[in-house]
Amino acid sequence: MTSLDPVLDKDGVRLTVEDAVATVTLTNPAKRNAQSPALWRALTEAGRVLPGDVRVVVLRGEGKSFSAGLDRQAFTPEGFDGEPSFLDMARGPEAELDATIAEYQEAFTWWRRNDLVSIATVQGHAIGAGFQLALACDLRIVAEDVQFAMRETSLGLVPDLTGTHPLVNLVGYARALEICATGRFVHAEEAERTGLANLVVPAGQLDGAARDLAAALLAAPRDAVVETKALLSGAVSRTYEEQRIAERAAQGRRLRDLAGITD
Repeated sequence: MTSLDPVLDKDGVRLTVEDAVATVTLTNPAKRNAQSPALWRALTEAGRVLPGDVRVVVLRGEGKSFSAGLDRQAFTPEGFDGEPSFLDMARGPEAELDATIAEYQEAFTWWRRNDLVSIATVQGHAIGAGFQLALACDLRIVAEDVQFAMRETSLGLVPDLTGTHPLVNLVGYARALEICATGRFVHAEEAERTGLANLVVPAGQLDGAARDLAAALLAAPRDAVVETKALLSGAVSRTYEEQRIAERAAQGRRLRDLAGITD
C-alpha cells in the first residue's frame, strides 16, 4: 500500500503511509510542537487507523524542536477552547481525573505494539511530554542538538504519560531518578552512552537515518520480528527459566510456520 495523501491530518498531527512504513509528524513548529489534549486524541486516533500492513512507524516533529512538552495554556484558568482547564479537572471527582489521565496516556501506549517497530527521530527540545513521547517508541534516533529533560517535578507534578517505565528500563533507577528529580538536560552524547538514543546524527540526516533503519527492519520476515519483539519486551518481567520457556515456544511456532504446519 502506498498513500501520498495524509491518512490523518488534524490538531497538530499528520499521518502518512508509504508501503509498510507510516510516518506520524507533529505539525505545529511555531509552538515547538507543544502538546495538548486535542493532540493526544489525534495521536491515539493515528494508532487506531494504521493500515494492517504497516510494520514500521516513524515519529517526527517539524521545525527546530521535536516537542517542547505540554502547552502551558493547560494550566491557565481558561485552558484550551472547548476543553476543561487542568485546574478545573483537579477540582473535580478523583475518579474522573484518573479516567481523564488514562485517556491521555492512550496516545503514548500504542507505539510498542508487538506488530510494529516505532522509531522516534528527535531534534532540539524534547521536554516533559515531548521526552515521554520519544520514550514511548521502541527506538530513538537523535540529532546532535537534542535536549531531553523531564521537567514535571519543577511544576510540582510527576511524569504521568507512560515515560517512567521505559526511562528506568533504559538508564536504570538511579539515573532515572536523578534526571526526573533535577529536571536537567540530557544531551546527545549522554543519550547515546546511556541507551536513550540508538544513534546520533546531524540534524539534517535524521530523516535519512530513519529511512535506512526502517529498511533494515523490513528486511527480516514480519512474523520473526514480531516474535522477537515480544520475547525481548517481556524479558524484564520474566525469570531466566521463564524466558527460556518463552524462547522455546516462540521458536517452535516459527519452525512450524516455516514447515507449513498449522495447528
